[in-house]
Amino acid sequence: MIPLAILGLPALHLIDIIDIVIVAALVFYVYRMVRGTNAMMIFWALVVILLAWRAADLLGMRLLGAILSAIASVGLIALIVIFQPEIRRFLLFLGTKTQFDQSWVQRFQFWKHNMQNKQQNAVNYEAYINACMHMSQSKTGALIVFKRRNEVEEIINTGERINAMASSALIEALFFKNSPLHDGAVIAHHNDILAARCILPVTSRLDIDPNLGLRHRSAIGVTEQLDVLSVIVSEETGAISYALDGEIHHDITPVELRQALERYDC
Repeated sequence: MIPLAILGLPALHLIDIIDIVIVAALVFYVYRMVRGTNAMMIFWALVVILLAWRAADLLGMRLLGAILSAIASVGLIALIVIFQPEIRRFLLFLGTKTQFDQSWVQRFQFWKHNMQNKQQNAVNYEAYINACMHMSQSKTGALIVFKRRNEVEEIINTGERINAMASSALIEALFFKNSPLHDGAVIAHHNDILAARCILPVTSRLDIDPNLGLRHRSAIGVTEQLDVLSVIVSEETGAISYALDGEIHHDITPVELRQALERYDC
C-alpha cells in the first residue's frame, strides 16, 4: 500500500494499480483502433467527459457529477451506434487473433507438429521474393496475404481455391494482367498458395497517404482485422511494401522482405 493520505488522496493498493494498468491498456487500444478515423474527435470528447466525471466525484461536486453521469448513461446507446464499425473490428480482433476453441493439449500438439514440419521442410521464401522482384521490375501490381497463426477461411471463401505448391512462376502467372485471377489478393501460407482473386476489407483510416491506391488500402485493412501479413507490389512505381497490424512499411528491399517473412513465420 502506498501512503497518499498526506496528499489528501485515498490509499493506493496493488489491485488499484492493476486496475489502472488494465484501463490504460484498453484506452490505448481503443485509441489505436479509432486513430485516423472520424471517430477520433468523439473518442477525445469521451475521454474528457469521463475524466471530468471522475474529478467531480472526487471533489464532491454533486451537481456536475450528476449531469456528467446522466450524459454518460444516455450517451452509451449513441456511442454504440457511432462506434459500430470500431466495435465490430474489436470483436473480429478477439475472434480471429485469440482462439479459445482448442484445448491446451491440442495447442501443444499443433506447436509440436509445426516444429517438426519446420525442421523437415523449410519454407521456400525464395519463391515469393523472386516473384516480387520480377513483378517489381515489370511494374506488375500484386497483393499477397500470408496467413499466420489463425484461420482465414472467411477471406479464402471470397476467391478461388488454389491449394498448390508455391513457386515464382505460379505467383507471377496469377498476377499476370490477362490472367482471370489477377484481380484481388493471393492467400499464402508457408509453401502453399491457398487461394487467389480474394476480396479484402479496405481500411477506413483517414491518416493514410492519399496517394496510396485500393491495393495498399486493402493490404492495411486486412491486417487490421486478421492476424496476417500483406505484401504489396505497386503497379505505378514497382515498389515492394508490406503491412502488419494496420501499419505499412514502404519500399523495402528483398532482404527486408525475407526478414519480415521469416520473423513473422509466414
